[in-house]
Amino acid sequence: MTPVPPRAVVRRSGSLYGYDRTVERLGLAPVAGADEAGRGACAGPLVVAAVVLPLNRSAEIDELADSKLISAATRERVMARVQAVALSVSVVVVPAGEVDQRGVHRANLEAMRRAVARLDVRPGYVLTDGFPVAGIGSPGLGVWKGDRVSANVAAASVVAKVTRDGMLRNLDQEYPGYGFAEHKGYSTPEHQQALERIGPCREHRFSYANVSRVALKETG
Repeated sequence: MTPVPPRAVVRRSGSLYGYDRTVERLGLAPVAGADEAGRGACAGPLVVAAVVLPLNRSAEIDELADSKLISAATRERVMARVQAVALSVSVVVVPAGEVDQRGVHRANLEAMRRAVARLDVRPGYVLTDGFPVAGIGSPGLGVWKGDRVSANVAAASVVAKVTRDGMLRNLDQEYPGYGFAEHKGYSTPEHQQALERIGPCREHRFSYANVSRVALKETG
């Protein structure tokens, strides 16, 4: 059975490191966090990152927060700091075709397992954003809005987001006309207009309704 830590109270209004340090005090260090970027996009890869940060106060990262709440420039600075101080960082990239084959939720779960397995240190406990992940190899907990209450999850969210955004900028060069560099593959009105005008490319997720609808029009 998965070990269950003793009952502990974590104040969500406290430091971003509070959740992680509470788990560490319960004897379950090192603590890892895992999060994804691109789950809701209709084009481009799904990217999952796992991070193990040192939890001493001298290693705290200025500006660290949920990647959705900070600017692109801030994310780049935070990413560099995470890479400099983390005990381990791993990234798993799931291509659009694999997302179509497995389904986005199953692909996400498997990528989280792979990301944690690739860490250079075996975590004593894993915090994941939103939902628990079975078979992750360590005891863990899915935390609602984990990227806002756990430093490790927030760091993973930044690593995943910065990595994926860079990939989408490259795809914008390879597949001009869709605006991948701007909307990062999400279903914005501009992206949908380009999709209707040009048709889907191999980096689109054909299992998504808006993409399959356009693809069917082209074949029909």
